[in-house]
Amino acid sequence: MTPVRSPDVGQFAGLVADAIESRTLISLVLSGARPTESSPSRLNVRPVDLKGRLRLQWTSQSGAQEKHENLSADASVKRVDSLLGRVYRNAVLKTQTEEVNARITKRGKLQVSSRPAVQNASPAAHNRERAHLIPAGVPCPFLHRIGVMTADGQVRAPQQHKFRQINRYLEFVRDVLPELPAEGPLRVVDCGCGKSGLTFALRHFLTEVCGREVQLTGLDWNADVLETCRRISGQLGWTNIDFRPGDIASYETDETVHLVVSLHACDTATDAALAQAIRWGANVILSVPCCQHELSPQLESAPLDALLRHGILRERLAADVTDALRAALLEVAGYRTQVLEFIDLEHTPKNLLLRAVRRPAPISEDQQRQWTDRFESLKRLLGIESQALEKLLSERLTPVQE
Repeated sequence: MTPVRSPDVGQFAGLVADAIESRTLISLVLSGARPTESSPSRLNVRPVDLKGRLRLQWTSQSGAQEKHENLSADASVKRVDSLLGRVYRNAVLKTQTEEVNARITKRGKLQVSSRPAVQNASPAAHNRERAHLIPAGVPCPFLHRIGVMTADGQVRAPQQHKFRQINRYLEFVRDVLPELPAEGPLRVVDCGCGKSGLTFALRHFLTEVCGREVQLTGLDWNADVLETCRRISGQLGWTNIDFRPGDIASYETDETVHLVVSLHACDTATDAALAQAIRWGANVILSVPCCQHELSPQLESAPLDALLRHGILRERLAADVTDALRAALLEVAGYRTQVLEFIDLEHTPKNLLLRAVRRPAPISEDQQRQWTDRFESLKRLLGIESQALEKLLSERLTPVQE
């Protein structure tokens, strides 16, 4: 690093203020708490957008516990000015143009050094990295706990795919935020949460980034997995998140459910999740289907014999047809539905996401008839007798109302 003139703490705080004002701040870390202080061992600061307003999110870490506080730019600069030197001996300021390291010497002097920010080879790749809702290089306790990041925020090489998957998933969640209630707590049910990497990501994003109050329930049959999830959430000091044994078909609640997510629910378990979400009248449904075998034995179409006689092609067609039928039934039930590309999950090559948003008013009888006809026509074309979601909804295939 290149030594530079050693300014006082106030001048370093000024560098922080300049980075905030110019919107170039990436992160700030205060560490090296003095032994005589009872303060957290480390403070991580990053900019967040809360309802269109810039705030600085302060994350304090004491052992395995973390706490969050969102402050204005002025309050954040004043806090840096008061803490550096008096409580913390080290600071690292990262911006889009440079990295500034500050250290308090044993004699109480502030030494500052800087170096240019490390640039990716491709500007486009750099832009994509900055666009991540959970950025690389910034410590994120839950990602550290599940093994995706190191304690200092570096993404572990074998976990790069998982890191991209989490951020892609959160982009879908961000896109549907306007469809969820703007005020009050959000009630979320995650069907088949598994090891809960994406469940933790959802809770982190809604609570820590968006500043929303959330009650999140994760469902899974695996007792060992659920115990691990409970342990991690306890280590993080998280509340309003619980993990329960069972499946979506047997889970009942009297509370309003705003968001239902179903990731890697195998075969017809996806249909059970969609049916339950429709019964609840959930505002938004996000579903990533997994293996799908229900329709493959039913497919029968003479014109498609050249395709259907090959097992692997039959399975692929059956999977796509299954999702097309699900999307049509969601439309009949009053949901505006899209089939979108996702990043494939670790244990399955499936990379489609069903995004269904409840319409504010029921569709007309003509529209309902059109979607029902499309559903039935596709079934007839391929010789399909029945489909799981169709059977689960039975006579309930009517528009969902507010």
